[in-house]
Amino acid sequence: MPAGTTYDDLSGLPGPTGAVIATWRAESARLVGALTRMTRDVDLAEDLAQDALVAALEQWPESGIPDNPSAWLMTTAKRRGVDHFRRAETLRRKVAELEHDLERDGGEEAPVPDLDDQVDHIEDDVLRLMFLSCHPSLSPESRAALTLRLVGGLTTAEIARAFLTSEATMGQRISRAKKTLTAARVELELPTGEERAARLDDVMAVVYLIFNEGYTVTMGDDWMRPDLVAEATRLARMLADLAPEEPEVLGLQALLELQGSRTAARLSPDGTPVLLEEQDRSLWDQLAIRRGLAALRAASHVAAGGRPVGRYFLQASIAAQHARAARAEDTDWAGIAALYDVLGQAAPGPVVEVNRAVAHGRAHGAVAGLAVLDAVAPAALGGSPLLPSVRGDLLERAGQHGEAASAFDEAAALTRNEGERRVLLRRAEECRRHSDG
Repeated sequence: MPAGTTYDDLSGLPGPTGAVIATWRAESARLVGALTRMTRDVDLAEDLAQDALVAALEQWPESGIPDNPSAWLMTTAKRRGVDHFRRAETLRRKVAELEHDLERDGGEEAPVPDLDDQVDHIEDDVLRLMFLSCHPSLSPESRAALTLRLVGGLTTAEIARAFLTSEATMGQRISRAKKTLTAARVELELPTGEERAARLDDVMAVVYLIFNEGYTVTMGDDWMRPDLVAEATRLARMLADLAPEEPEVLGLQALLELQGSRTAARLSPDGTPVLLEEQDRSLWDQLAIRRGLAALRAASHVAAGGRPVGRYFLQASIAAQHARAARAEDTDWAGIAALYDVLGQAAPGPVVEVNRAVAHGRAHGAVAGLAVLDAVAPAALGGSPLLPSVRGDLLERAGQHGEAASAFDEAAALTRNEGERRVLLRRAEECRRHSDG
């Protein structure tokens, strides 16, 4: 693969090469998950999967696309596994197990039972892999990187670009994460009971972290990373398919679908960020909105059976209020403020309180919003521009343009994102003009 080329670049190509990459992005998590279960070695599993990918890139352009591309990749990876264990002259039981799988396969392009006849088992492998990559022994940053690598199928270079670090640094982070899992002798097993609930929260938090980093980039020149938004949404859909009995998982999918639906409207043609109330809603992705609302309805149905809901379900309910409004002025801000009041009790935190202040400011007036905001300690947000930017917005709405300009200037000085800085400085200048006039 040429230097600088990504799987995303290749997936749009016609013919065998594009088919290889499209299949890899769709099936890599199942492939690595199944191989990890068989070999009990995540590094080896990923190597075997990558070997199969390279073999496909070499062979499919000449031999043609197989009838069952995913089965071809699985079969090839298993054969490489057999070769590996034979060369090592150890683990004979694993060799026999892999050979037995190949005998059942009946050929390179025959449907592999793991993929076609035992779908639930393979889906369990993906869920196991997600829990493995989000193990509590890893830092949140390492969990996100390893999830994108193992479950998302992204290259180290792609992940490094997403988090604005060098490929070497990201490679070391991923390598250390794998070594940590090996040292902790982590098993590829699904946790149960209270541990499963706690770990599921970790998995959802990582997916949400990936989405948020794509939706509003923490630092750099880009306002968004649409590829990360799309990848996190894909992971959320996958998680919802694997755990449809969990309303919070369905709520997470709903939230990412609904928020992600706005992606095309969040930048003007010249690349300037566009705030929610100024967006052209005809650009919102209606298919994503339908998916989000359907996931929210499914979550409500499951919750009606007695399953608890939490922050993702409630945030999705808030996002749904925006999605249902054809125009910004049609938004039910009173309903949103009420939902934020519930969210503030269910999942209290400074970010929730700041957003609650926005909702109350829209629903009940700027003074009401400022009253909520005044209760938030600046130190609780660790130097984030969120607090002064919202204060500036509410002060502007209250007609206090001079103070609003100062708040926007403060927020601009704190942000590390160039697109956000431009918006904040523009709003500060507009407030100054009103103040001077």
